[in-house]
Amino acid sequence: MTMIAREARPSGSQPADLAGRLELIGFACTVAYLVFLTGAAVQGYWLIDPAGRPIANDFVNVWAAGRLALDGHPAAAYDWTIHKQAENAAVGYAFDGYYNWNYPPTFLFPAALLALLPFVPAALTWLALTLPAYVAALRAIIGQRSAVFLACGFPAVMWNLSAGQNGFVSAALMGGTFLFMERRPLVSGLLLGLLTYKPHFGILFPLVLALDGRWRVIAAATLTAITIALLSWFVFGAEGWRAFIDSVLLTGTVVFAEGRAGLNKLQSLFGLVRWLGGGMTIAWTLHAALLVACAVAASLLWRTRTAFEIKAAALATATLLATPYLYIYDFAVLAVPIAFLIRLGLQDGFLPYEFAGLVATCLLILVFPFCDAPTGLFAVVIVALMIARRAARGLSL
Repeated sequence: MTMIAREARPSGSQPADLAGRLELIGFACTVAYLVFLTGAAVQGYWLIDPAGRPIANDFVNVWAAGRLALDGHPAAAYDWTIHKQAENAAVGYAFDGYYNWNYPPTFLFPAALLALLPFVPAALTWLALTLPAYVAALRAIIGQRSAVFLACGFPAVMWNLSAGQNGFVSAALMGGTFLFMERRPLVSGLLLGLLTYKPHFGILFPLVLALDGRWRVIAAATLTAITIALLSWFVFGAEGWRAFIDSVLLTGTVVFAEGRAGLNKLQSLFGLVRWLGGGMTIAWTLHAALLVACAVAASLLWRTRTAFEIKAAALATATLLATPYLYIYDFAVLAVPIAFLIRLGLQDGFLPYEFAGLVATCLLILVFPFCDAPTGLFAVVIVALMIARRAARGLSL
């Protein structure tokens, strides 16, 4: 097992000062979310509308794709016309808007299993399975029972529950990747390979892990990714993969160039530039520069003797900064680097203003649906600055 460097205890807030406060805040937020969702369900704004019909949310694209796969037409999930018809069938009526399916065919496996159930039970099953996985990952990272409330109280939980999204899966897989990396690299690689259901989250991992010599993690991740890809090819056919590639190009045009999904919803530097009125060239140029900076910074940090918690937090945060395709439900992943920061704080003491930074981060995520601005990007930047501060302090000791 690799020796982990430890920082001297900082002179700021001590663990005993904030541990109870963090747990209380997490508990209060968890209760508030439950009250809000219960009220929304009773008033017909969540799951079931006042007419007793299922409400179409982001999960409808998963159920519809799974239904098409079960019916023997997996490639049709990438046909917007056919897929929209399947979405209407999922809820039993034609609704405005469209939730496109742009995941690789590997994600059709869980989608098909969920589509064996009616839409609302499937949505509740999805949340009932993925939320505990997310909580378990953060509980293991922080290492204290109070982490359950901290995980549930994180604002991205609210937006995943309300939309039926997959942020819990992404956070659980990424958190697990780091949790097992030191002692069980093959398990770590397995989880990283499963994370390829969102390929844009894997931009930095191969480079950083290769430079750090994590070859067993890389090998396990590569084998896992290839295996599930071949299985999906065998089960769903080559046409599904061709349709997926075509859909990626179409989605890129619709989301990035035309902004039809809402440029304010893109929580990336690319999205911010486009939201401010910048053209595609300047947006891609600035985002590419950020991607290179993230790759260089993460790679250099992982070659130092700083604490593994800081390395993991830095790579997870850099992953979010590096992708141009980032939405508010993805911010469950931001709970992973925050969990590592809290773990360090509870072990060694919190730095001055670190608690204020965590509060600001949560507020920026919480207020997004009420603002016409990509506030989530600034939340990631705050976490990145806190990690950089920790890293700089550790390297100077």
